[in-house]
Amino acid sequence: MDTQQYKAIAEGLLFVSGDEGMTQKQLAEVMEIEMETVQLVLDELKQDYEQDSRGITIMQSKAYYHLTTKPKHAAYYQRLIDSPHASRLSQAALETLAIVAYNQPITRTEIEEVRGVKSDGPVQTLLNRSLVEERGRKEGLGRAILYGTTTDFLTYFGLTSLEELPPLPEGQENEDVEDEADLFFESFQENVDSDKEPF
Repeated sequence: MDTQQYKAIAEGLLFVSGDEGMTQKQLAEVMEIEMETVQLVLDELKQDYEQDSRGITIMQSKAYYHLTTKPKHAAYYQRLIDSPHASRLSQAALETLAIVAYNQPITRTEIEEVRGVKSDGPVQTLLNRSLVEERGRKEGLGRAILYGTTTDFLTYFGLTSLEELPPLPEGQENEDVEDEADLFFESFQENVDSDKEPF
């Protein structure tokens, strides 16, 4: 396998790892290549992303590498967030928010286990809207980011505390959060569809 193929694989791995990112060691283990080759691949990807024709770049945070957008394009991303079509939360975002609300702190992987689909987009949307925030990292392999709701979340839904969340059905198991998400979604869908404008 040549360097171009390794670059494509590394790019895909960094993309699917989302905001958790990957270390050089993790990349080497998954790709089954030497650390020196991983470094070469990352260096070449960085050079590729430096081109004006590319909209993403690699960010290194401590030992972890992440794919991220370029700061010089930030004004366009803000325009997207502020645009009318982005004014309301999607069903995917609401479902993700419900899971976070009832099970915080929780990692993106745990959210995806409940939803059964990738949740990078909904999580990023909630972060952009300041409805969820990072709450540190989980102990163990990978040190995954933990997410929890914000004060803005309470304000958005007219709550004064998390204790005012809709009660779960009698005998509901804590681990069975799919019903929690459905309950939350049904309870607050009227809020999103009402005249109240989300931020």
